Amino acid sequence: MSLDAKTVLITGGTGSFGKTMANYLLDRGCKEIRILSRDEAKQEEMRIAYGRPELKFYIGDVRDRQSVDKAMRGVDLVFHAAALKQVPSCEFFPLEAVKTNILGSQNVIDSAVEAGVKSVVCLSTDKAVMPVNAMGMTKALMEKTAQAASRQLGEGETTVSCVRYGNVMCSRGSVIPLFIKQIKEGKPLTITEASMTRFMLSLPDAIELVNFAFENARQGDIFIKKAPACTVKLLAETLLDMFGADNELRVIGMRHGEKLYETLASREELRRSEDMGDYYRVSFDDRDLNYGKYFTEGDVEEAAVDDYHSHNTYQLNKHELKELLLTLPEVRDALDS
Repeated sequence: MSLDAKTVLITGGTGSFGKTMANYLLDRGCKEIRILSRDEAKQEEMRIAYGRPELKFYIGDVRDRQSVDKAMRGVDLVFHAAALKQVPSCEFFPLEAVKTNILGSQNVIDSAVEAGVKSVVCLSTDKAVMPVNAMGMTKALMEKTAQAASRQLGEGETTVSCVRYGNVMCSRGSVIPLFIKQIKEGKPLTITEASMTRFMLSLPDAIELVNFAFENARQGDIFIKKAPACTVKLLAETLLDMFGADNELRVIGMRHGEKLYETLASREELRRSEDMGDYYRVSFDDRDLNYGKYFTEGDVEEAAVDDYHSHNTYQLNKHELKELLLTLPEVRDALDS
C-alpha cells in the first residue's frame, strides 16, 4: 500500500512504537501524521525533536470518544497503539485497563468506521493468548472487540484488523535497557527466572508487521510475525560478554502475572491460520455451533497441533543473539559511550 499523501492517525503515538512509526511514515511521504495522546510533555518533546510540519499533535484520550472524533476527521489509516501495557500496573488497577484497552479501543474503531477511514490496525500482544493477567485479558477482549466490529462491516467499508507480537527489544520498559543500566552501574543483573524465554523482535520488525497488515488485511484478521527467541539468562550473559563485564546474575523470581514463555498463537488459532512465509494470518473463528464435533467426535488433527510460543520457535545461540543485538541503535550507542 502506498502511504504517499495519506493522513495517518497514531493513537498513543508518543511511545516507542509511535515514534518509530512516525519515522517510517515520514520516510514514505505521508501528507499528515496525527499523534493522539494525553501526555502534553511527551508531545512537546516529540514536536521539538522532530521539527516536521507533517506531524500534528492532538491532546486527548481514547477513553473520551469526543477527543477521538476530533482527531479522526479526514484520516485515511489508523494505527491504534494506545494502551495500558505494564503487567503489574494492570494487575493492581484492572478497571483502568478495561477503560483504556477495551472501551478505548471500541471508541477508536467506532470513530474510524463513522469517519470512513480505510483501515484500522490494532496493536495486540502475546499476553492476549490464553491470558493469565489483567493486561492480557483486556487485550484479548480488545481483539474480540475488533473482530466483532469487523463482522458488521462489508467490502469497501473500514477494514479492522489486529497485529500481535511479544516484547519489543529496547522498547520502553523492556529488559535490555534495564540490563545495560545495571551493567553500567556495576549492579547485579536481576533475572526473574533463568529458563524464561522471550521472542526477539525489533521495533522495525514490528513496524513492518503493521504495514504488512495494512497491505493484506481482510476483516477481522490477526497477523503474527514469526520470530526467534532466547532465554532471559542467555540474553543477560550475552550482554555481559558484549560489555566485557562480570556482574552477578541474581534470580529474583517471577513478577505479578508474568508468564514463563510468550505464546503468539494457540493451536486452535493455528488450525485456521494461513502461513504467509514470515507471517501467520489468523482469521476470526466463523465455525457454526456443531456440538458433536466438540463433545463426541473430537478432532485428532487439532490435537496434533502445538501452540506457537517462545519455547518452541527457533532458539538463538549466543553468537546469533549478539549479532541481532548489534543491529539495535540503543545497544550500539551504549557500547560506544
